[in-house]
Amino acid sequence: MKQGFFTITENYAMTSSVYRMELEGDTSAITNCGQFVDLRLPEKYLRRPISVCDYAENKLTLIYKVVGSGTEIMAGLPVGTKLDVLTGLGNGYDTSLSGSRPVLVGGGVGVPPMYNLCKKLVAQGKQPQVVLGFNTAEEIFLADEFRALGVEVHIATADGSVGTKGFVTDVIKNLDYTYFYSCGPMPMFKAMEQVMTTSGQYSFEERMGCGFGACMGCTIHVKSGYARVCKDGPVFFREEVFG
Repeated sequence: MKQGFFTITENYAMTSSVYRMELEGDTSAITNCGQFVDLRLPEKYLRRPISVCDYAENKLTLIYKVVGSGTEIMAGLPVGTKLDVLTGLGNGYDTSLSGSRPVLVGGGVGVPPMYNLCKKLVAQGKQPQVVLGFNTAEEIFLADEFRALGVEVHIATADGSVGTKGFVTDVIKNLDYTYFYSCGPMPMFKAMEQVMTTSGQYSFEERMGCGFGACMGCTIHVKSGYARVCKDGPVFFREEVFG
């Protein structure tokens, strides 16, 4: 974990509620796809954990959804604002187990961390498939960016306005894959458990207090007992959680 100051270079709406924030700062502590950062915001005591969508030397991309007062403050921050950021949090995904054709599954705000993971797998010579789940066509984001990486992209919408009508599981059950990676809400994971045919990794979305394991606020139940999403995760192997 490393604390530093980042400067906002872009902050704009991608959909009616999803925003993209580009920042410049020291990203050296970010060492793996699937990690997250913790932002200190004006007028807020607790930091806000946000998954890393993409990063490069001195450049950080965050994609977030406005769901409360904290993210509403984020959406209103102008270019040039300096933010106190903790970087290098969380364990991230293990790509050594992917096989040649993994499937990446993102639901809603679980989509962003799939992007850097996809870039890494492509760079390793793998052929990932991407499955994105949204409620409606209006909510879709990052699909074109994934396609620009040269990967196969499948979209499921609950109302059927784009792609497969239904949920990510309605797409996955018709795919061949060697491994899976996912990020999203627990209901999506439980549904996936009914159709997944390989081992894989789940990245959990949990409310966090401190973001680095001190407050125990993001504790979840796993097969061995309890684990802190921020410190022991956010990525867990399928077998660790569901057996």
